[in-house]
Amino acid sequence: MEDILQRMRLDGRVAIVTGAGSGLGRATALALASAGASVAVTDIDGVAAATVSDEIGEERAASFAMDITDENQVESVMTEIVEQFAKIDILINNAGIGARVASVDMTSETWNRVVDINLSGQFTCARIAARYMLEMGSGSIVSVSSIMGLTGGGKFPNAAYHATKGAIVNLTRSLAVEWAPRGVRVNAVAPTYVTTNLTRKMLEDDATREYILANTPMHRLAEPEEVAAAILFLASDAASMITGHTLPVDGGWVAR
Repeated sequence: MEDILQRMRLDGRVAIVTGAGSGLGRATALALASAGASVAVTDIDGVAAATVSDEIGEERAASFAMDITDENQVESVMTEIVEQFAKIDILINNAGIGARVASVDMTSETWNRVVDINLSGQFTCARIAARYMLEMGSGSIVSVSSIMGLTGGGKFPNAAYHATKGAIVNLTRSLAVEWAPRGVRVNAVAPTYVTTNLTRKMLEDDATREYILANTPMHRLAEPEEVAAAILFLASDAASMITGHTLPVDGGWVAR
């Protein structure tokens, strides 16, 4: 019988991670590389992407500056990735932003920016990467949603973020159903608050931190590596019968 742990290996696979220059994206890129994948580390900040690529090593990784809201750039970068690595097996749709502002005060510019990155940008990356995957008859896409895509509230008003992360949940279902007959799986993770540089200032506020802990049955925050492990599972053959699913990584937040 095949060792189940071997099904978590990604040897010979080529993975793209967006927003991989820091935080959860960085942790995911490192996790996929540790499982044997060659990783295309992409980020709007090319210097940050290069730093993470260097951590992995030039034999197993390459960096690319990529703005996921620029369709022509995404097309160009993915073409370059295929030219360098010969294929695309895995896409991790991680890049995203939030906008903590009262809905009545939110400008159309802010709303559109969040939608462009969190929803349209993720769809663009999935659509272009899937063209290569569908041609091969195999592939795995994992998008990053949020617990805020599964619930209606949080400590801060953040309607654009909630709306786009909820849309990712149903986009995941839609693409999974459409592409399953052709061998491409599509899943998502829905993390709780994760300790990264982007959240550090917010989490230094005692009231905010206590609110999060009080609403988390496990009574702690998530580490980037814990979310990366869930992404690795969904991307790997260990999840070969799973598609269209959004996996909360939340210490029980949405189970309350």
